[in-house]
Amino acid sequence: MMIFDYETLRIIWWGFLGALIIGFAITGGFDLGVGVLLPFLGKTDEERRVILNSVGPTWEGNQVWFVMSGGALFAAWPTVYAVSFSSLYFALLLTLFAMFLRPLGFDYRSKLPKPLWRENWDRALFVGSFIPALVFGIAFGNLLKGIPFHFETDMRIVYFGSLRELLNPFSLLVGLISLSMFTMHGAVYLQIKTIGDINKRAARSVMTFTILTLVLFALAGGWITTLDGYHITSEIFPNAASNPIAKFVKKEPGLWLDNYGHLPGLWAVPASAFMGGILTIVLSMFNRPGSAFIFSCITIASIILTAACSMFPFIIPSSISLNSSLTVWDSSSSLRTLNLLFWITVIFLPLIMIYTSWVYRVFRGKVTIEHIRKNNHTLY
Repeated sequence: MMIFDYETLRIIWWGFLGALIIGFAITGGFDLGVGVLLPFLGKTDEERRVILNSVGPTWEGNQVWFVMSGGALFAAWPTVYAVSFSSLYFALLLTLFAMFLRPLGFDYRSKLPKPLWRENWDRALFVGSFIPALVFGIAFGNLLKGIPFHFETDMRIVYFGSLRELLNPFSLLVGLISLSMFTMHGAVYLQIKTIGDINKRAARSVMTFTILTLVLFALAGGWITTLDGYHITSEIFPNAASNPIAKFVKKEPGLWLDNYGHLPGLWAVPASAFMGGILTIVLSMFNRPGSAFIFSCITIASIILTAACSMFPFIIPSSISLNSSLTVWDSSSSLRTLNLLFWITVIFLPLIMIYTSWVYRVFRGKVTIEHIRKNNHTLY
């Protein structure tokens, strides 16, 4: 059943992709944040076991959002998928290898009681959390700067970059924003799930990493004003078949703020990031971690949406062949495919959300070493 035209479906799927990325950042984000904080907040083996058991029952389910993001990108935006995996291949491969350490660490850490064995797996879990949290932000930073690729006449993708070029100063700054906001989120989650010394250390970490996130976000915002942005100068045909090279694009400093100039109401998005961060700190200080977690989610979502609002309609701009840049209007699947995927998503996404909510309800409550011993938890 077709109820939307091509233009509307493209916007809907741009929104779906953003929602899946935000879903992963919120659910998988505190998993990664807890992993980053593990060696610093857990001073003893028992404390580290408590920290790991706070996310142990749910971390695998949170990866569903990551998998769905990749699947949605492949199905709804195949050209974007091809360009991103060609240009960001080494960064994604590094992330994948780092994430391999997480299931191994969770499963094997407590198999042996030897301190050296457990300490090494704790280091592996830290690396498996630190690298993805950093690289995800670096990838977003490179999208804002533009990727050095172009299309040949036969539509082959040619990429001219390298891993070293991906690690440019601006992208590293965005990577640090990603790392700090995930760590902030993990600290709030640990404040919810723990008691005693871990809880107090987590509360201090909430303040530290929230302030760091907001400061880095403000620095990136100032940098954006001088960073080259992109703008379509030719006529746009939102209902036309996808053809990434059938347009003209210009690049100038400050153009990423163009959408905010045309729609001043969009300034509420970055403002929400700052307000959410401030309320996260305040509520954490007053020992209201549940409410602080909500505003931590708002902060993360607002930071991601700020980048999305700046770039729209661009998804992957090309820094060396401006007209090859990929946008919402010229890099999607066909109308029929988007429509079919829409109905599949409408049916199954609510089921995933309901199941996820049920899992968190089942595993709600504080985690203590007494609770772990009582329930004979031996995996983490």
